Amino acid sequence: MDVLLSAIALIVLAPALVAIALSIWATSAGPIVFYQTREGFNGKPIKVYKFRTMYTDRCDISGIAQTASEDNRITSIGRFLRRKSLDELPQLFNILKGEMSLIGPRPHVFGMLAGGTTYERLVPYYTTRQTMKPGLSGWAQANGLRGPTDNAAQALARVDHDLAYIENFSLLLDIKIIWKTLRQEFLSGTGL
Repeated sequence: MDVLLSAIALIVLAPALVAIALSIWATSAGPIVFYQTREGFNGKPIKVYKFRTMYTDRCDISGIAQTASEDNRITSIGRFLRRKSLDELPQLFNILKGEMSLIGPRPHVFGMLAGGTTYERLVPYYTTRQTMKPGLSGWAQANGLRGPTDNAAQALARVDHDLAYIENFSLLLDIKIIWKTLRQEFLSGTGL
């Protein structure tokens, strides 16, 4: 289902993907799409694709230096793409390749900080979230738990939501998450 839906989405969204790519190319120097190495299924490294939203000379390719709301590294078009979560659309190719799913715990970069320490240190059961393929969206994101993880309680809540999803996943829950993601991210623009 993931492969079929991601292929359909790529075909339907092709004009928008081209428009986004052209707007990035026209407004700042650097690659249109980049990748970060992130934690995949069972902790295996995967290259997660994203539209570039930062100035090339200011970005942190490792992803450990998280983005803040008024971050001067973000381009003008990048701010819009992040607000609408359109920068994540190239991950449809990760889904098509079988590395990710439409819904699942979001893939983190290795060594990601949460509350001033690594996730592994903050949450002893953190790696349990890697027992499922990472997703383009997830239960945590559908419930507003996205953005910077400098708050330890919010970071812990994010992992707990991921684990709740893994324990209760179903087609109905996936449909609910897809609907909430579309409504919150693409329509209202709550992304960072």
